[in-house]
Amino acid sequence: MNYSDYAQRIRSFATLAEVTEYGRVTEGGQDYPLFRLIVPGERWLVITSGFHGEEPAGPLTLAEHFPEVVAYARERGVGLRVFPCINPSGFEDGTRYNRSGEKPNNDFMRYEVTPGEWKGELSRPQPILRWVLFDGGPKETRAVRSELARFPPPDAALDIHQDNYLGGEATYAYTFGDKNAYRPLVDAAARHVQVVRNQKVDENNVTDADGLIEYHDGSITDWYMRQGVPYAAALETTTPTPRAKCHAVNLIWIRGFIDLAARGR
Repeated sequence: MNYSDYAQRIRSFATLAEVTEYGRVTEGGQDYPLFRLIVPGERWLVITSGFHGEEPAGPLTLAEHFPEVVAYARERGVGLRVFPCINPSGFEDGTRYNRSGEKPNNDFMRYEVTPGEWKGELSRPQPILRWVLFDGGPKETRAVRSELARFPPPDAALDIHQDNYLGGEATYAYTFGDKNAYRPLVDAAARHVQVVRNQKVDENNVTDADGLIEYHDGSITDWYMRQGVPYAAALETTTPTPRAKCHAVNLIWIRGFIDLAARGR
């Protein structure tokens, strides 16, 4: 799907949500609108997806299943702030980064670990002096970060990704907060794909027995955790996983996070 068709699909949800452009970016001479969908509620869930362009399942789940997501949230009094495709040129090109080669993921915050020494992520557990909201980075990151910072922290936050490196049909997640809240979601996802348990996924991270990782990577998930959001996760499905199975796993976590948001703080 090219981004023009995607944008048309998102705009078609205007009867279900407030659909607005929170910004525009230009890549390769092409102008791309950045969309935010808001459904009012008593408690709030933020959903983001599409930071990496070669991870299309999240944006497509939201484009194809948004009406049922809205219905589920409304039944539970949960409001939604949805940012369905944060890196449109990468989505259109099928590339991890934007067309300029910039990396829109992470870059939400910086950690001061010793006086004057700042890090974008903590590759190992270590004490910090403080953290601050970052003000640089790629144009897509700056746009969504500024928009999100306008609102109070939500009751839950879910960032939908894919893993383009592990093979097979599988899933795992980066999470903060009570792992007991996530185990039912992992168990439900395991009915569709293998859960990556006790396995190395990159140079820094190994999943635990539940297929979960806690990692302070300066991402939106990390940023929300630092703001006290009780449920924050970045969900991964592998890119070889068939699209229908990705949708099934994504919807399990979306519905689960709506339920968690309904609990409140």
